[in-house]
Amino acid sequence: MPAKHQNDIRRQADEFIAKQKGKVSSHPWYLQYHVMPQAGWMNDPNGFSYFNGEYHLFYQHHPYDPTWGPMYWGHVKSKDLVHWEHLPVALAPDEEYDRDGCFSGSAIEKDGKHVLLYTGNVWTERDEDDNLIQVQATAVSEDGIYYEKPGDNPVIASAPEGDIHPLHFRDPKVWQHEDDYYMVLGSKTKANTGQVLLYRSPDLLEWEFVAVMAKGEGNFGFMWECPDLFDLDGKDVLVMSPQGVEPEGDAYHNLHQSGYVIGNLDYATGKLDYGAFHMLDHGFDFYAPQTTMDEKGRRILIAWMDMWESEMPTQNAGYAGAMTIPRVVTRKADKLYITPLPELKNLRENMVAHQQVKVEGETSLPEVAGDCIELEMTLDTSQASEFGIKLRVDKAAGQETVLQFNKDTGLVILDRNNSGEGPGGVRKASLEITDLLDVQIFIDKSSVEIFLNGGERVMTTRIYPTEQAKGVSFFTDKSLTLVSLKKWDLKQAIK
Repeated sequence: MPAKHQNDIRRQADEFIAKQKGKVSSHPWYLQYHVMPQAGWMNDPNGFSYFNGEYHLFYQHHPYDPTWGPMYWGHVKSKDLVHWEHLPVALAPDEEYDRDGCFSGSAIEKDGKHVLLYTGNVWTERDEDDNLIQVQATAVSEDGIYYEKPGDNPVIASAPEGDIHPLHFRDPKVWQHEDDYYMVLGSKTKANTGQVLLYRSPDLLEWEFVAVMAKGEGNFGFMWECPDLFDLDGKDVLVMSPQGVEPEGDAYHNLHQSGYVIGNLDYATGKLDYGAFHMLDHGFDFYAPQTTMDEKGRRILIAWMDMWESEMPTQNAGYAGAMTIPRVVTRKADKLYITPLPELKNLRENMVAHQQVKVEGETSLPEVAGDCIELEMTLDTSQASEFGIKLRVDKAAGQETVLQFNKDTGLVILDRNNSGEGPGGVRKASLEITDLLDVQIFIDKSSVEIFLNGGERVMTTRIYPTEQAKGVSFFTDKSLTLVSLKKWDLKQAIK
């Protein structure tokens, strides 16, 4: 399609967004320091990368409606991973090979240009899961704002031969290793077992299939989406989002999961030798994480902070979907630890601090209330067996989001059954509940992100309480001491 027509389609989307964004951004559940769409729908993060001195984050976007539809790529950029600026729509479904959606993908710098790799989707019968054609394509920019699709697209026109489903073949994540470029793709077998494919290229244009890099066994899902492979301190980490994993005890109760394995990739054979699968987040709303390396050499992760087929009350106001805060990924032996980006401290203001507060029964602390805040605390749990924190409390409306710890069972429990509008439910995760427990919580207008024991466990959820739901209280069955508690208001970070 001529470049002018591509530009016209994107410009129409930008004009529609411009008319809607004022109404959307003033809505009481619109987040203040998280990336959200200015209008319409958002899901997977895409193209998370560093180019020309700035971080770029793209996302699956349906600008015209707050429901999933023909996918565009929305686009934001940042100099510090904290303050983000919305840019024009980067990709639109305007070619024959992507006419029903520019699905998820990644980005890399090559020869001073920013190259996007994405999946072009075409429905052969409308929205039927096995009536589609998926190909891999590129788009290129010199300025990091306007992207053009070259005439030699698609760069991979079909799935490889073998026990590989010919239709479900998506979400390219690219990186450079030595003199070549490599790409992982989400896939499944013909019998519906999730797997990841590995490709190699000298130039991002001519791609050679190397191998099925990893494949599920047992209860490991029917499709692995959004794979991401990176080196972390000498080990290869494969992040992916398996669809169709059945619940096991307290685990895997979201519709789809996101987690990782750690191992060693043999680049010659394309095989990954890896260990056990671990969840990245034990809450309700976390999917399709993507990582990049920042200019300091840290591995940074962002994920979609919602879940498929979950009720989203903001749709009534013309928008849906959000990104998590950026998170730093580190490794200790065979486990990843996930912590908030330290630079988020730059959003802090109006600190309130408490020390050595003794809690018996339930104690409310009005000074630490808020709906756009950070809480950082150390709890002395030596005299308690069951205790917790109530967030976004509105007693008059009977609303609260409860984080509860049980030493006897070794469980942390996140309960949003009384959080307000939207879905309820409970999520549980195992945790070593030590006598001194570190807890860090980020609350935005309709989100809660919880980091425990320095990133050993993370729990993320969307909630939709009243505007009056700002209370915070602590409770215990015996005695609990707040050794230290700090609360900050957090400033707006998106423009």
